[in-house]
Amino acid sequence: MNSYLIYGITILLLMLSFFKDKKKTRMALKKGWKAFENILPEFLVVILFVGTVLAALDPQTISKLIGKDSGWVGVILAALVGSVTLIPGFVAFPTADLLIKAGAGLMQIGAFISTLMMVGIITMPVEIKYFGKKMTIYRNLMAFIFSFFVAYVIGKVVG
Repeated sequence: MNSYLIYGITILLLMLSFFKDKKKTRMALKKGWKAFENILPEFLVVILFVGTVLAALDPQTISKLIGKDSGWVGVILAALVGSVTLIPGFVAFPTADLLIKAGAGLMQIGAFISTLMMVGIITMPVEIKYFGKKMTIYRNLMAFIFSFFVAYVIGKVVG
């Protein structure tokens, strides 16, 4: 029901914008479509990857690897996977939801999302170019350690 409400408000505001300034609204819609076209290939690859993983691994396996009962070993595994994965935020959260529904634990997903957003092993060469090797390693190491704090807090608050 919330989705329909949000879509309705969006359509209403789009119509209001269109009546106020047709040219700007058309330009905004074209820019939005271009942004969507640029993001679509990454989005499809991630969705296909997650779909394949969820199809290949049954909920019991996911639960065993990164489920609530996997404990800190599962948190470490999820943090390592998140550190080397490059997924945009708008894809990461639905992916986390799918993993939770498949049996992943909240602490483990907290570590996964934290490292996914803050640690960039794949993007290290670019970061080193702009910030230097020492700063890049320090920032990534601190972000990796912080993800365990995030997982711990999630485990205490939600778990």
